[in-house]
Amino acid sequence: MNAALHVVAALAVSTMFAAAAVAQSARDVRGPSPLVAIDKQAPARLIVDPPLAEQLAQGLVFIQYTTENLRIVPVFGKGALDVSPRIGHVHITVDDAPWHFVDASGETVIVVGLPPGPHKVLFELADPMHRVIDSKTISFEIPARSPAPPKQ
Repeated sequence: MNAALHVVAALAVSTMFAAAAVAQSARDVRGPSPLVAIDKQAPARLIVDPPLAEQLAQGLVFIQYTTENLRIVPVFGKGALDVSPRIGHVHITVDDAPWHFVDASGETVIVVGLPPGPHKVLFELADPMHRVIDSKTISFEIPARSPAPPKQ
């Protein structure tokens, strides 16, 4: 009986340590509180995933992105440079167009209407004065779609 009690106790302790090792705090997931200034902020970084495969197969481009050490918000201008934690937005250029659009939502970027073939989307992480901090280019191919059978 004593040996069985030791085994159960060892299992209980092991389970507690394993659960603590994988537990995450809100700060681990969301980053630092936006309500507290940060001294000596780490450099901002842009993370961009490839387009979601299921939508890409339908000719739709859904690209998820996130940032580290910078919050995406729709605030612009010189006064916003002193905000801590740091804030910014993303410039998005499709296929080397001479123009870009701005995303300040932090949500999935959706591009539709591209013809089949190779494409690329440039993401530029920018400060409130539109100066680029980091950038990533995502290359992908829109597959040719087979024509729908004629309706009878």
